[in-house]
This record gives sequence, structure tokens and C-alpha cells, in this order.
Amino acid sequence: MSLIPDITELLARARADLRMGVPVVLTDDTGFSVLSLSAEALSAQRLADLRALGGEPVIAITVRRAETLKARAYDGDLARVLIPADADLSWVQAVADPSDDLNAPMKGPLMTERQGSANLHRIAIALTKSARLLPAAVVLPIEDGSGFAAAHGLTCIDHARAAPHLTERSPLREVVAARLPMEVSEAGRLHVFRPDDGGEEHYAVEIGRPDRDKPVLARLHSACFTGDLMGSLKCDCGPQLRGALAQMGTEGAGVLLYLNQEGRGIGLANKMRAYFLQDQGFDTVEANHRLGFEDDERDFRLGSDILKSLGFRSVRLLTNNPAKIAMMERTGIAVTERVPLKVGETAHNRGYLATKAAKSGHLL
Repeated sequence: MSLIPDITELLARARADLRMGVPVVLTDDTGFSVLSLSAEALSAQRLADLRALGGEPVIAITVRRAETLKARAYDGDLARVLIPADADLSWVQAVADPSDDLNAPMKGPLMTERQGSANLHRIAIALTKSARLLPAAVVLPIEDGSGFAAAHGLTCIDHARAAPHLTERSPLREVVAARLPMEVSEAGRLHVFRPDDGGEEHYAVEIGRPDRDKPVLARLHSACFTGDLMGSLKCDCGPQLRGALAQMGTEGAGVLLYLNQEGRGIGLANKMRAYFLQDQGFDTVEANHRLGFEDDERDFRLGSDILKSLGFRSVRLLTNNPAKIAMMERTGIAVTERVPLKVGETAHNRGYLATKAAKSGHLL
């Protein structure tokens, strides 16, 4: 029946629940079930209620966060940290959030589980990540997960159905396109694309009427609220955005893909957490790792999908990032030329740019 939510819709509901601090139920095909909550959004009352159910709750954290905390990650990509019986909410959140790591570095010794499957814990972390929360989940095994979910009005997610949807990007649909005169060109047009999974919309800014049979001057630009809108001096995003549009305007044609993947795909709140850590002396990559994220959590394939839907098959790519070029080539978009975009260096972002060159391979 079409009125019943499918797995894509249930995952969108689960993300919204986690952001509000509401638990979700995860189940697998063996009958194993767990209750999962975002460590970031957890309240003291819900922690108490969770404990009242019995059993031993854990905090599932990524291997990046586990490395910082010196916790053994027996599951490879994650660790299941046992929550001591006397641990309060602040202890749980300190394991998830590195903001106070330097003030209180001794959080352990942290004991981690090594027995049993971590598949549902992996789904729990993936859900918190995709909800733009800290990648840490409080997880408690329960009996009869589907029955528990029904009795308490909770969203229930089946592992086998959910796993493919959490690793593959959602199809994008063009919602609308309209003329948009801009400072760089009066012949502008904005296309809005919306993913089927209820995630952030992405945009294509078309300058002029680019010939679909020729390589188009293109830029994949990740949203940066602080740089694009606020004029932040900590990055070069704003100057890159304006420089790319200006070059397209000068040439009379181009496409700028504005992808809502703030903070290298971790969201604005987590980017601000990373900035706080940078003020403590960590570089941008180290800060992401301490938060539990990889160097870069973005999916550049979204840009390739949008270009194809607009009818483009080859580009002259405005970028300093070889990863974008490699992605385009892998996904069927030919890159006939890399067009450098070296703008926006300041005294505030010189170290950031040096880290991008040294650790992320940017051609600066």
C-alpha cells in the first residue's frame, strides 16, 4: 500500500527523530534488536529511562574518535564503548564531543566490547552522521524490537533494507528552474534539485546558454555559510565562489554546482566544533578526526549527476582538488582541462590552505 512509508521515508523519519533526541529501533534478520539514540541529543531523563530497561548500554563511536580516546576498536571501523553504571550524561557526551578533550584528557580507561555483531551499531553511527550530528550513538540491546517500537510509537529500521540506502546517494530530481539575472551575467538561470531521501537540496547556476556538445566551464562548490555569506577569512570559499562566477560571466557561459555539503559534509554545527578545535591548535584534518569524521565526508558524485541531468558530458573544471577530477572521470564526465582557481589567501587561512595541499592533495 502506497500510504505506508517505504525504507527511504523511514530513514528520513529516523534522522529527524535522532535530531530531536527521540530513540529509534534497529533490527536485523537474526532477531537481534537495539534501541539507538544520538549521544549529542541525549537527555538525562532519557538516559535514566534507557537504564531502567536493563542491560548494558554502549556508546558506538567511529574509529577516528576511538583513536583520539585511546579506545580499542575491535570492530575495525568503530568501537562499542561500555557505559559505566555510575556514568552521567556529561560523561556520555564527553566521549562523543571532543570540545573538552584538552581540559579533561583522561576519560578512561575506556572498556570496549569485542563480542557479537556490530552491524546495528554501524547503522546507528551512519544515521547520526547523515543527520549532521556527532557520529556517536548510545545503543542498548532490547527484546522484540518491532514490538517495542510499535508499543512506544518509535521508528523501526530493518538493517538489511536500510544498509544499501545509507551507502548509496539518493536520486536527484529537478524541481524547478527559472531565470536569475546576476551581477556577473544577466543571462543567469537557477536549477533546484531535490533528493528522494528528504535530504538537502542542491543547486545548479547556469550562466548564459552553454553548448551541450562542448566542454562547459564548471565548478563544484560546496556550501560554506561562513565563507560564502559572512566573508570568513578562515577559508577561501567565498573568493572561490565569486571568482568562479566572475570567470563564467566573462566567458559568457558556465555552470556552477552549489552542493549543500557544508563543512566537507559534516554540517555547520560540526564545522563550528572543528573551528573550536582549530583554535586549540589542531589543523582542519586533525579536527575532523577528533570529532569522529573522515578528512572529507562529501559526495562529489552529486555534481556529476546534476551535470548529466542538464545534458553535459564534458567539462573544463575550475578546481584545485584532484579528487573532483578523478570523480568526474569515474562517473562518465570527461575533464578536458583543469582550470586553476587560486584566490582568497589571507593571514587567517594560510595554515588551512597549507593543510589542504599537504594532507588533501590540493594543487595550491
